Amino acid sequence: MAVMQALRENPRTLERRRHQRVRVVLLGRYMLENRQEFACQTVDMSPGGLALLAPVQGALGERVVIYLEHLGRVEGKIVRDFERGFAVALLATKRKQDKLASQLTWFANRQDLGLPEDRRHERIQPRLTGAIMRLADGQEVGVRIIDVSLSGAAISTNVKPELGSRVTVGATHGKVVRSFEGGIAIEFLRILGDQSFDENVQL
Repeated sequence: MAVMQALRENPRTLERRRHQRVRVVLLGRYMLENRQEFACQTVDMSPGGLALLAPVQGALGERVVIYLEHLGRVEGKIVRDFERGFAVALLATKRKQDKLASQLTWFANRQDLGLPEDRRHERIQPRLTGAIMRLADGQEVGVRIIDVSLSGAAISTNVKPELGSRVTVGATHGKVVRSFEGGIAIEFLRILGDQSFDENVQL
């Protein structure tokens, strides 16, 4: 979808297209008005809105703040719910919408071309989320696992090792490939065995 093209066209055309969304999978977390936070994952997104897979649905019209890897903080109002999630109309300035359009175009092109980090592996939320992460210098810190795939994991932590540095989460070795607000993403050095890959998986 040519999101950037829509932004270059006249406002009326943009209004018609603003809800044509790019299918893109981004990890993150969201905060409802009661200040409770939960892990989430995007289903699709446009500069004007997004759909989230989320464990807890807010009320229609409720304001929600969302932190997404790569994109950072966005906010909006819940306009629709569906099984396992809800849709949000984003509240963003024209400048922020332009930036989102550019980023979404890049994500869409990356996925269409099969470039690295295209989320080929399903991600699940493990039943046991607490873990110990050991850094390259031997330091150990308690972390929370947001979700896991066969090839990596998103970790909630205030400790931010350098990109490319080696870490061990539980007994699983990996390297830091991304940092986002509130956590890091880890790529495993070896893909997990999929025979035991379910919500009971332990790293």
